[in-house]
Amino acid sequence: MPNTTVLRLYRRSLKLSLDWAVHRYLWRGQALYIRSLFEANRHVSEPRQRKMLIEQTEELLSKWKHPDPYRPPTAPGGSKYERNLPAPILDPPPHMVL
Repeated sequence: MPNTTVLRLYRRSLKLSLDWAVHRYLWRGQALYIRSLFEANRHVSEPRQRKMLIEQTEELLSKWKHPDPYRPPTAPGGSKYERNLPAPILDPPPHMVL
């Protein structure tokens, strides 16, 4: 079973490359390249070597971090976040008989 840390690094690297890619067809080539890099080190079982590879990958991800990452428009921080919210309920409270 693959290491959870490696899976998270792989996912983060794909998302980071998607931040830099302008078009999906360009990103697809980058995604295949990233996959090949992870597959090349798949059978590393020595803990020290594995830790070193993980640290190097973390450094690369922090080095290539995008200054303005993509956010879906309706997500928090997106351009349409909380736009067109439903109107608040303005009905008067029901009449109370005491």
